[in-house]
Amino acid sequence: MAVFTPVTLDDIAQWATQYDIGRVLALKGISSGIENSNFFLSAERGEYVLTIFEKLGFDQLPFYLKLMRHVAERGVAAPLPLANRDGELLATLHGKPACVVTRLEGACQMAPHPAHCAEVGAMLARLHLAAADFPIRQPNLRGLDWWNETTPVVLPYLPDAGQHLLRAEMHFQEAFATSEAYHRLPRGPIHADLFRNNVMFDGKRLTGFFDFYFAGVDTWLFDVAVTVNDWCIDETSGALDPARVRALVGAYHAVRPFTDDESASWRPMLRAGALRFWLSRLYDFHLPRDAQMLTPHDPGHFERILRERIAKPVPPL
Repeated sequence: MAVFTPVTLDDIAQWATQYDIGRVLALKGISSGIENSNFFLSAERGEYVLTIFEKLGFDQLPFYLKLMRHVAERGVAAPLPLANRDGELLATLHGKPACVVTRLEGACQMAPHPAHCAEVGAMLARLHLAAADFPIRQPNLRGLDWWNETTPVVLPYLPDAGQHLLRAEMHFQEAFATSEAYHRLPRGPIHADLFRNNVMFDGKRLTGFFDFYFAGVDTWLFDVAVTVNDWCIDETSGALDPARVRALVGAYHAVRPFTDDESASWRPMLRAGALRFWLSRLYDFHLPRDAQMLTPHDPGHFERILRERIAKPVPPL
């Protein structure tokens, strides 16, 4: 989340009357994240988050918003998108699609313990099962096709060692994606970006997942790998913390056990999760967009994680 499209309280006062939230009292930009313009919106009837979508269009956005509603109605802790007085989840603000969702309680847990990881693992499994019958199908827009498109764009910015790593890993992932085991992996709608700053806790109680705007249909294992690569690592080295990995994956298994193919594909998928975010951070760092309150993330973080997943054993499942 960031602010690419500035909005003032005067801008929003009349616009917000289409929602049953009462008079808007305050509006504050949110600095974290890199894709959309986001604001905390305080109104007479509650606390909300306003999002203006900078890349996604009206044709794509119903997938994300209806997915959030679908899983929330099935017991997954997630924000609820608000419908306006015309029954629409999307409206136009400053010429761009926009929505209002309920604001979750609590705060992000940036230094998680195994207990926090277990909460995340169990809720992630429930999300996958709850979304399995979601009728709208939209691919993961940051999957292998996007990796192939982005690799030649960012390669010139890398030193020789980085170029060699990126080319080699792309070759490995393309081969993995053609394997029989990969094609047998269970799949469905996934969050695809379940980092610590996209989960809220009230103490040790998980209050919700949010920022579903990278969601898409992909393997469930990829979602677990992306999550583990953020929640269960040493921040300096990128190495996996076995205790947190066991807690998160064990809690996931208790709700939805891995298949044999998933267990066999665990290490390649951890590499895939690291590659995906190395690529996106390289792109955002070297080809940034203009925005207020935006600091691009360090791409070196996920390069270190990828090198770790290639070179070191991963904790057994």
